[in-house]
Order: sequence, then structure tokens, then C-alpha cells
Amino acid sequence: MTNTLIFVDFATDDPAKAGEFYAEVFGWENDARPHGIYHRMVPGGFFQNKDGTDSQIGNLHLGVFDANNARPHPSPEGVEPRTLSAEGRKARIWVLVSDDDSHERILETAEKLGGKVLWRDHYWAEFNGYNHAFADPWGNEIILWGKAGENPEIPASYTRE
Repeated sequence: MTNTLIFVDFATDDPAKAGEFYAEVFGWENDARPHGIYHRMVPGGFFQNKDGTDSQIGNLHLGVFDANNARPHPSPEGVEPRTLSAEGRKARIWVLVSDDDSHERILETAEKLGGKVLWRDHYWAEFNGYNHAFADPWGNEIILWGKAGENPEIPASYTRE
């Protein structure tokens, strides 16, 4: 059996606000554990089987932690660095847009709450998906993924690769 990825988390200087941001942008449960220190974002549901039914595998969770004192850590005071990374590339979070939502609504909500739209309307043929991206108020890059389906009709305005 291989090692199992259970969730990914990233830094913020305000975990409570980040939890509220992701709850409103994506509709995820904001599970504060404890409030203001670490927030586990729970998308709910299960990965789907090819026939569209739920599998036994629950969706991954996303955590947000306080950069000033990243928990867990053996020292109650934590360690350096205690600031958000502002330069260069960081991890990117990929989110599959559900069939009952839209990238337009997500980008609009993220922008309204202090996020920044990075780009939109791109088709990636290798994985047959429509992509759009924004940075959250803490600089984390979120890439939205929309399934293009069989024999997709790519809008002329979309960039492609």
C-alpha cells in the first residue's frame, strides 16, 4: 500500500478570515480546530465513480494555518519564519467546479472578498479541461477546473495549449 495524501494546507495571517473566505467562495464547511489557529475546509461529499455514483473515498480537505505560529509543532511558541511568503511560486490548489456552480460565480465572489483574478478562459487539451485562476487575499493561487467533456467545443475567446 502506498502512502496516502490526506489533505494540504497553506499559510495565512488570519485563519478565521480565510475560513470564512473559502466557505463563501466554494460553499465548504469551515471547521475551526481551534478557531483562529487552524481551520480545516471540508468540501464534503465523495470522489465519484465513473458512472457518477459516490465512491467510498471522501474528498480531500484543505487546511489554513496561522503563519505566525504554525501548528502542530513541538514548541508552543512555534518557529521562524512567521510571515507569509510573498515572492516566487508557491503551491497551487486545484478545485473542480461542480456542475451546479460556475467559474464566473466563484471568481466574482473571490474578487468581492479581496481575491484577485489572475487569468481566465483557458483550455488545457492534455487533460481536457477549462481553467481559470485567482489568488486569495493571502497570495495563494487557486486554479479552477471545469470538465470539457467528450468532443468539447472550445469557445473562440479561450486560449489553448
